[in-house]
Amino acid sequence: MIPLRDANPAQRTPYVTWAFIALNVAAFVLWTPRGACEDAQITGQVSDQCAQELAFTYCYGSIPEELTSFEPASQLDAEGQDASIARQLEELRCPDKSVVASLFTAMFLHGGLLHLGGNMLFLWIFGNNIEDRMGHAVFPLFYLVGGVVATYAHVVTEPSSAIPLIGASGAIAAVLGAYLVMYPRARVLTAVVFFFITLVEVPAVLVLGLWFVMQAFQGVGALGASAPGGVAWFAHIGGFVFGALVAWLFYRQRRVPEPAPPGWQY
Repeated sequence: MIPLRDANPAQRTPYVTWAFIALNVAAFVLWTPRGACEDAQITGQVSDQCAQELAFTYCYGSIPEELTSFEPASQLDAEGQDASIARQLEELRCPDKSVVASLFTAMFLHGGLLHLGGNMLFLWIFGNNIEDRMGHAVFPLFYLVGGVVATYAHVVTEPSSAIPLIGASGAIAAVLGAYLVMYPRARVLTAVVFFFITLVEVPAVLVLGLWFVMQAFQGVGALGASAPGGVAWFAHIGGFVFGALVAWLFYRQRRVPEPAPPGWQY
């Protein structure tokens, strides 16, 4: 199920949501790896451009073992890389890395166009209403703290991992959790992909509830897996739970919407 838009008009212009989307897109355009490392696993050689891309990800991504000790790694651990590549990466360092700052810089980095596009679609659909309800001042704080909580939810499951964690998924999961609590009955136009694509209108509780169940199922299934990378399922779970809890504690009372003309409002 892929949400396309919701029938839940906001009363305020979502400047902060737009700003977050713009920052993520700008970071993707300026700093996303350009594929220089695609042949490294085959050739066993890391080009200068590939080394720079890897160094950038390690220096600005959130690394669980660093977030556990709050000390930057003495070298970039090439966990999951070919042995010859690992030897070359031993020379890479992040001497000036701020572990705390990496919690936030990692939220604006993405590994590819699909990664960015999926995250921004969800933020575009659901972020405006959460910003509308929380206000322009509180929403960015909620978003960033949600991202930090999500990151540590992943760290708890893999505290010694040296694999960088990047992406806005955890912070956006917090937005989804809050939306589920605040607007469970809001109608969401959704594309259902099953042999062919069907567009259906379903309540947010179904779309977001199913999304969370899938994250939980995948997360539990991935526990103890030896794969060197992939999706940080528990970051999604932790962010979602955080957002739902904040909404339940502080925004549970439903706001009475202003009268609207009949029909779908997007």
